[in-house]
Amino acid sequence: MNEQFIFIIFGASGDLSQRKLLPALYKLSLKKMFSVPLKILAIGRRDISTDEFVSNVKKSLSEKVNNNKEEINSFIDSISYYKMDLHDSDKYKELKNYLDLNYKYHNYIYYYAISPELYCPVSKYLYNVQLTDEVDGFKRVIIEKPFGHDLPSAINLNNELHRFFKEEQLFRIDHYLGKETVQNILVTRFANGIFEPLWNRNYIDFVEITSAESLSVGTRAGYYDKAGALRDMVQNHLLQVLALIAMEPPINTSSKALRDEMVKVFQSLRAIKKEEVGDFVVRGQYVNSIYKGKEILGYRDEKGISENSKTETYVALKCYIDNWRWSDIPFYIKTGKALATDVTEVVIHYRANPHTIFKNNEDISSEHNQLVIRIQPDAGFLVTFQMKVPGAGFQVQPVKMDFHYASLQEKDIPEAYERLIYDCVINDSTLYQRNDAIELTWNYVQPIIDAWKEDDSIPLFGYPARSWGPQYIENILSEKNHHWRYPCKNLSDGRYCEL
Repeated sequence: MNEQFIFIIFGASGDLSQRKLLPALYKLSLKKMFSVPLKILAIGRRDISTDEFVSNVKKSLSEKVNNNKEEINSFIDSISYYKMDLHDSDKYKELKNYLDLNYKYHNYIYYYAISPELYCPVSKYLYNVQLTDEVDGFKRVIIEKPFGHDLPSAINLNNELHRFFKEEQLFRIDHYLGKETVQNILVTRFANGIFEPLWNRNYIDFVEITSAESLSVGTRAGYYDKAGALRDMVQNHLLQVLALIAMEPPINTSSKALRDEMVKVFQSLRAIKKEEVGDFVVRGQYVNSIYKGKEILGYRDEKGISENSKTETYVALKCYIDNWRWSDIPFYIKTGKALATDVTEVVIHYRANPHTIFKNNEDISSEHNQLVIRIQPDAGFLVTFQMKVPGAGFQVQPVKMDFHYASLQEKDIPEAYERLIYDCVINDSTLYQRNDAIELTWNYVQPIIDAWKEDDSIPLFGYPARSWGPQYIENILSEKNHHWRYPCKNLSDGRYCEL
């Protein structure tokens, strides 16, 4: 990147900017990832000076990243603060005059760290003052999720943004795609001859994708009660992971080739009809429990949550991909809050051998080969296979071959926001979501949303906080030998109820 640019953060005084964006930019600058001096314009509504703003940034970086005063001082010299009311259309002309007066170049990367309700108005006001056209320099905008709250709103948002930006200017961020282990799914599959030949319905029995959080909704209650687990995790993060697992080999690693193959997966997802939702999807909501002698509040007891709320804090679903590679192979997805542990992983469950010669050994009959791709917190890969126990006879037991990213101590593993921000700077949209992908994933979950809204007979199961979720999820497994993998011992007694 040899062109000078300005990184403009709308909503710079908010939590996202302070916790993720500015630390990511700081780390990128420390690694000298930019060949030109970094310039940051932090736009917020607080009536403070640049000195006051950078003082807060300096304190935050000292506490969260490192305490190297020389490096931090060098970084904060790149920051200017600009007070602005984003709702006032007249202020955008003043912003343009400020940019023209203070910077000789007109390459801008906008980051919308703002409420989704402002995406279209801010884009429109920038457009009205020629701050979206690329006559005198590039203009790119990074947009956070949620990208719509259902299919119609997502389509409308895409259409509105396309009035002000070209598609190639839009970078819809999904931080899951910036995680190193998620990206390495592609390398694992397509750079290793021992995996890709077996990556199909002939050798794989089923695939499991899990994202569990031990924390309750906490301070996110206001947002979460309008979203729920399906919108918050499945429609975006976990369907993106599914696409990387299921996609066909792209012709190369270009942005278009990779995203084209991901879109084909979304196009191949077998639709879940509204009348099938009860058979393919389970929703749950955590209830009060006692964990390690301490009471944990149920979801409806959280501050700001209605006592009649039917928002799901847990969802499990069974997906099918109707194409040649994956015909009739189930993909199981489960995610939730207030679960037994924190883990995000993909488990490839391989088929059993067609003929087992060690029939008298219970271990081998119950444990098939697995490839576990751990995304967080302990990123790495785990392969399980069978080995003979030393001694007489043929006693067999499962063993594990385990790789941890932490073992690569000489390599720095960048945070997701570091990678994604840098990709936008170099104009690489590979790990960003395209408009058609957004609409296809919303199209897939929309019948579930509609069924939950319209059909009161679909149950909402309660599960004790810090358990593994509602026991009823066993009912959506396709085969009796399919089972959920639990990365640690189940901490609940299996109780569940219907709310």
